[in-house]
Amino acid sequence: MRQEQEKFGRKRLNFGSRSAGADRKFKMEEYDSMDENLFIEDNLSNDIIKRQAGKTIVILLENWKKKMWRYRLYRAFLMGVLAVSIASLTGVLYYYVDSSIPSVINVRANQEESFFLGIPAKAEIVSVSENGSSNIPAGAVEINLNRPVTLKAALESSYQMRVKLFGFLSFKDVKIQVIEDQELIPVGKPIGIYVKTNGVLVVGTGEFQGADGMSYSPGKYILKSGDYICKVGEDEVSEKEDFIRRVEESRGREMELTVERDGKPMKVSIQPVLDSNGVYKIGVWVRDNAQGIGTMTYIDSRGNFGALGHGITDVDTSTLMHMADGTLYQTDIVDVRRGTAGEPGEMTGMIVYSDDRILGSITHNSTQGIFGVCNNKALAMGVGKPLPIGLKQEIMEGAAQILCTIDDEAEYYDVQITALHLDHDNVNRGIELTITDPDLLEATGGIVQGMSGSPIIQNGKIIGAVTHVLVQDSAKGYGIFIENMLEH
Repeated sequence: MRQEQEKFGRKRLNFGSRSAGADRKFKMEEYDSMDENLFIEDNLSNDIIKRQAGKTIVILLENWKKKMWRYRLYRAFLMGVLAVSIASLTGVLYYYVDSSIPSVINVRANQEESFFLGIPAKAEIVSVSENGSSNIPAGAVEINLNRPVTLKAALESSYQMRVKLFGFLSFKDVKIQVIEDQELIPVGKPIGIYVKTNGVLVVGTGEFQGADGMSYSPGKYILKSGDYICKVGEDEVSEKEDFIRRVEESRGREMELTVERDGKPMKVSIQPVLDSNGVYKIGVWVRDNAQGIGTMTYIDSRGNFGALGHGITDVDTSTLMHMADGTLYQTDIVDVRRGTAGEPGEMTGMIVYSDDRILGSITHNSTQGIFGVCNNKALAMGVGKPLPIGLKQEIMEGAAQILCTIDDEAEYYDVQITALHLDHDNVNRGIELTITDPDLLEATGGIVQGMSGSPIIQNGKIIGAVTHVLVQDSAKGYGIFIENMLEH
């Protein structure tokens, strides 16, 4: 029984042994299976890592491309800004140099004249006759414009000066004109102005209601603001009442008009239409005259006057009025409205249009002012002795005076010349000035409407006339060079 038990025990042991071996085998198989799984998982991990690495590289590449694109865009932007800055700087420098060199330099005959432009340029002077040939060999006379230049020319001579920047880059031709020296009597007193247009000025076009209740505008697209209607058929027209009468008496028949537009004559046809009141119209507003006040600048030795320093323009069209004739009248200042920031002041004058108050005839209206002939009453308006004219090259920034009337008599008031533009695009703004006189600032606030034409005096010479006021600062304004006024 013990043997059985032993056998049984061995069996059990064997069984146990077999069971243990089986377990170990199972575990080994399990380990093998785990190794295979680990290998598979390692391969999968490697693939995942590779894919992730690939994605990372792609992302890095995309980020790099974006950074490069941003960099290129930023660089292009900087290059564009640099190009614009260089172009702007070049433009500003070009404008500065161009405005620093006058197109015309006037010099007095048989007198030494000096000027200083202070620019890095040289000039070649050639005497030019009417046919354009020269009696001076090319390159024979050279001037350094970065230093003071002194000239002396004979009467009725003229020269052409070719300016070269840095001595080699052709830039501008300047005419040196020899003029006779002259003296002018400063005036600085208010004048009443009446100008009659050469023809009837078209101010604008519009619509009106016809007899049938419809809207009409026969003149639209045919006439425009700034046109001058000179003839109706073959008959000349100079007054708006005459023109309006001819339209009303047309009975709706087509009218042929001779119109001056931009200095050129042209013919147009318009058919008037009956309005709701039974009157024939063409739908245009017209004007035939202009009135106002200004200041007389000077009277010359021949009894001719210059005034305003700018032309008379139509208030609606802003175009220079084509003048048939005009008259100067004596006027009295009755009120002065002070100028403030954003609101220019104004002198109000009383004009009586009677023959006994006529001062002279206006013969010319130009961008430089109005000009004409004085009578004896106007000749008595001059203040003091005649003064010589001051040319552009003689004017300096600094103290000066203007002569104007704000009460009964013309008086000198202190100003400061702050800038000079020798060749400004706008001839009426060659001089920048600021009112410094406390009495004038107290009375007017600075420059006011009606002071246009007030002579500017510096170092005992008439150098120009007041033309404009700055709307933002009534103490500041502009003036025209006297030599430009004399060129009219």
